Amino acid sequence: MSHADQPMPLSARRSGPLSGQALVPGDKSVSHRALILGALAVGETRITGLLEGKDVLDTAAAMRAFGARVDRTGPGEWSVHGVGVGGFAEPEQVIDCGNSGTGVRLIMGAMATTPITATFTGDASLSRRPMGRITEPLALFGAEITARDGGLLPVTIRGAVDPLPIRYHTPVASAQIKSAVLLAGLNAPGETVVIEAEPTRDHTERMLTGFGAQVRTEVTDEGRMITLYGQPELRPQTVAVPRDPSSAAFPVAAALIVPGSAIRVPGVSRNPTRDGFYVTLAEMGADLTWENDRDEGGEPVADLIVRHSSLRGVEVPAERAASMIDEFPILSAIASLATGRTVMHGVGELRVKESDRIDAMARGLEANGVTVEETRDSLTVHGRDTVAGGATVATHLDHRIAMSFLVLGLASEAPITVDDAGPIATSFPDFLPLMRALGADIG
Repeated sequence: MSHADQPMPLSARRSGPLSGQALVPGDKSVSHRALILGALAVGETRITGLLEGKDVLDTAAAMRAFGARVDRTGPGEWSVHGVGVGGFAEPEQVIDCGNSGTGVRLIMGAMATTPITATFTGDASLSRRPMGRITEPLALFGAEITARDGGLLPVTIRGAVDPLPIRYHTPVASAQIKSAVLLAGLNAPGETVVIEAEPTRDHTERMLTGFGAQVRTEVTDEGRMITLYGQPELRPQTVAVPRDPSSAAFPVAAALIVPGSAIRVPGVSRNPTRDGFYVTLAEMGADLTWENDRDEGGEPVADLIVRHSSLRGVEVPAERAASMIDEFPILSAIASLATGRTVMHGVGELRVKESDRIDAMARGLEANGVTVEETRDSLTVHGRDTVAGGATVATHLDHRIAMSFLVLGLASEAPITVDDAGPIATSFPDFLPLMRALGADIG
């Protein structure tokens, strides 16, 4: 499945029981970071299980443009010969990050304290997403930045010649902001400090430590404080990328809502900063069993057994939002088949993702017969015994909107169609064959 210039409509129909093993792709967040830190290390980093979706491939291309040698050595296996902290070369071309907000924001941070100039762009969806939340702290290091009105792409960054370490309170719960600041702090002398009121996914801190950086994390009255000691020599690593819990959410959700289903999802990341979706499912009454807990590449992983369940509506507290920010679209879909109301609080950040995900989910659910209510920072779904379906949903170039409605279509009365399934390739290129192999009627 690839994202072509022409829209690729796709429909999902009521299916029989799903069964089998779902080998979901490698974690996208870890994949981006492994490529970037491999490029900033001295020597060869070897990566296994890399997600080979378009978002991550765009980051690999960007690391080549900054002077690292990046080679694919086999399926999911990559080699990165890094140039060291502060060693990025000035790229000859504009850096095109496609649809990836994570990629563009982390790469901006990684180069902002090196005295080179780079221009970043992306596709139509990414070009509508705010970059000021990243460029503002990067300017504090001494970088010079120009952008379109509203802080939008294209963005040109002239890296700081004499970078200064900063102390920065993140204005919203965002692992991208935190990670961009920490990556910029690598080439600044002294201590760079990030303070976040709500904990966000901690892959960057874990991986920085694995590559040899000195990172200290502590809980203070101000919030969660992460301190990075600048100008380390990063050591190359062997990185085993765990399977992505956000991608696993789609076959998991399908098994929960299609009667008679039972599937196994091996090797899923159980990082505690990413488990909000699975905590919520347990509260809803989902039949989930975790087996074979282990550690891979510094990340906790386990195998997940999922069986069809009768779900009940719940209230998702705002403080859980950061740990499941990518899973709210699929949660909204399965909440439509849960008994009672599901209320999701603290989800305002969804309005500045690949699309306004609150609006996209609300309109799509309404079109398929589901009652919803929304505010700026919440979404309420009124569950029902059945979902009528029958509508075509506008995905707004958003892979998670597309996959969420295709999953819902597997349990709806009439088929659900998405107007463009092409963007699914950005994060889950094997979504369609994987779901069909489980028994899903999608085509």
